[in-house]
Formats: sequence, structure tokens, C-alpha cells
Amino acid sequence: EGEGEGEGEGGEGGGRGRLRGKMDQEAREKSVYLAKLAEQAERYDEMVAEMRKVAEVTNEGSAELSVEERNLLSVAYKNVIGARRASWRIVSSIEQKEESKGNSVHVAINQEYRGLIEKELSKICRDILEILDKNLIPSAKTGESKVFYYKMEGDYHRYLAEFSSDAERKDSAQASLEAYKSATDIAVTDLPPTHPIRLGLALNFSVFYYEILNSPDRACMLAKQAFDDAIAELDTLSEDSYKDSTLIMQLLRDNLTLWTSDMSPEDEDAPAADATAAAPAE
Repeated sequence: EGEGEGEGEGGEGGGRGRLRGKMDQEAREKSVYLAKLAEQAERYDEMVAEMRKVAEVTNEGSAELSVEERNLLSVAYKNVIGARRASWRIVSSIEQKEESKGNSVHVAINQEYRGLIEKELSKICRDILEILDKNLIPSAKTGESKVFYYKMEGDYHRYLAEFSSDAERKDSAQASLEAYKSATDIAVTDLPPTHPIRLGLALNFSVFYYEILNSPDRACMLAKQAFDDAIAELDTLSEDSYKDSTLIMQLLRDNLTLWTSDMSPEDEDAPAADATAAAPAE
């Protein structure tokens, strides 16, 4: 509705306003194309930069991102955050080994290095959370996109909680819980149980309960419910999302197996699978 209203505003004439709109559209298309190129070239920081440009001009009065744009943004951030989360896990693991050896010099070096990675993690998370809060959630028109963005908000607060301590961890965990709950409320009314975004939400929300709130019972209950609901309605599975949905169902099942098998000590460091392992939902 608001799309055409401000088209010529501020321009000296209608023609100028239309031309500016056309140039804006060209710039948008260029950014989307560059983001795709960057993805192919595995240059994810540049992919983020291009999709940020597109996301930042989105607001309550504008059209929401297309499904393609939304997925490109999600993939870009998943990759930049995923690489650093993996680095953080490795460095933390080495730090623990050095501590057990009593090597205080190496422990200190590890802690400093881990701090650098945490700064990068924090910046990326706060960056996308700001865009979600200011641009993407206010502009979301459909139930599907609202679930997508609230889930994303839950994910990035969860990533902050992974490495934060004390009060900061508590705040991030609370914000993550609220975002996941908002997403779930909309998902159960607007999306079928087999929808890949609803399944991905259940997967990540259950991982949140398990890893952040240390609540394996709630995690298992949520994952099992989502899996069972999807199985019961397999006939609603669309051909387009078949691959994504069945992959996430398998991840739900894998996590349930992992969580219910009274984890042996050597398994404790194994991270549960979340929807970052799955292809983006179309």
C-alpha cells in the first residue's frame, strides 16, 4: 500500500521521481546479484555487506524482502557467524586442555585470542539483530516472514548467549526465549507442521532449551512434538520444500537420539545440530 505513495516525494517532477525509483531498483538488483556472486565465491563478508544494503532500505511502510532476498540475507549471516562459532569452539576446547595441563602461559594466550573471536561474534550478532528490529520485523507482512525473522532473532540472541557470561548471558537467553516464543505463536496458527520454517524453528528452539537453558526434558518434548506433528501430516508436504523439510526432520530425530541416550562424557562437547545445517527454506 505505501509503496507508491512516496515515489515522487522530494523530486522536482514526476519524471525525476520515477527515474530515481528505477535507479533504486537497479541498485537493489545489482546488490542481490553481487550477493549471489559472493556466495558462489565463498566471500561471505561481502555477501553480508550487499544484503545489508537491501535490508536497510526496508521498513514498515515498504514492501518486505522477497523470499530470495530473505534467504540470501540469512545464508550470508549464517556463514559469517558459523565460521566464527566454529573457531570459538576450537579455541575454547584447546584452552580447556591447556588448563588441565596447568599451562598458565598458554591459557592466557588462548583467553586473549578467544576474546578477539568473541568481539567479532558480538559485532555480527548485534548487527543483524539491529536490522531485524529496525527493518525486517516491522516490514514483515506474512505469517511466514514473521516466523522467519523472529526465529532469526532467537538464533542470534542464542549465539550471543553461547559465549557471554553472567548477566549478559541471562539477558541474551531471555531475549532469545521471547523471540522463539513469538515465532512459535505465529507458526502454529499460520504454517503447517511440515513447513520447513516451522520445523527449523522447532529444531533451533529445542537446541536453545538443551544448550542454553540446560533443560533436556523441554528440548526433547519440543523436538518430539514437532517431529510427530510433521509425521502425522506428511500428506501436506509440498514438493518444493520436501527436501528441506525431511532434512530438518532427520536433524530433529538425530538430536532426540543424542539427547535421550544418557550422553557419555566423550559426547558432551558434541554440539547439537541446528537449522544452520539445513538448506534455507524456499
